[in-house]
Amino acid sequence: MIDSMIIQICDGMLTSIEIFVLTLLFSLPLGLLVCWGRMSSFRPISWLMKAYISIMRGTPLMLQLIIIFFAPYYVFGAQLSDTYRWIAVIIGFSINYAAYFAEIYRGGIESIPKGQYEAAQVLGYSRLQTFFIIIFPQVIKNVLPAITNDVITLVKDTSLSFVIAIPEMFTVAKQISAAQASITALIVAGIFYYIFNYLVAIFMEGVEEELDYY
Repeated sequence: MIDSMIIQICDGMLTSIEIFVLTLLFSLPLGLLVCWGRMSSFRPISWLMKAYISIMRGTPLMLQLIIIFFAPYYVFGAQLSDTYRWIAVIIGFSINYAAYFAEIYRGGIESIPKGQYEAAQVLGYSRLQTFFIIIFPQVIKNVLPAITNDVITLVKDTSLSFVIAIPEMFTVAKQISAAQASITALIVAGIFYYIFNYLVAIFMEGVEEELDYY
């Protein structure tokens, strides 16, 4: 029975890992785009990005997932498939975390002395070359601890996908616990979450050490 329980929880953990990886894959670059918009001198884009960030950070992720999943049905009368259920989870997590990453990037960019931009201009670098060759590597080094915190939070937040019936690890553990009238499955899931977070923390610490070139 315990072997069967662990196998089921492992299946749920694979779903959690997929949500985790895909969310980072989309939210990290999206956050950079949002950051650019947020810092744009073109006021309408800047205001739009400020509003987006405010909404994403000011409302619960669970509510955002529900709205993204059910909106096509209530707005367009579209049928909701299991495939779209999965897509809605990735969209919800990605746009939510992109807002947080955008503000982290912005803090990192604004921490770079303006003299570096002027020096790059004197050396003949274009604005894009200046950003990606000189500024961005320093930004990543400066913001990595803050990104690490959000990445670790994401591991735990994957459990929120239960709200639109995605069978990730926590949902599977709850179902097993309810069927067996035991909290053993929840304890096992908690251990799995801890191990997952521990491995993520070790990896991010390794990246920080690689970038600690001063």
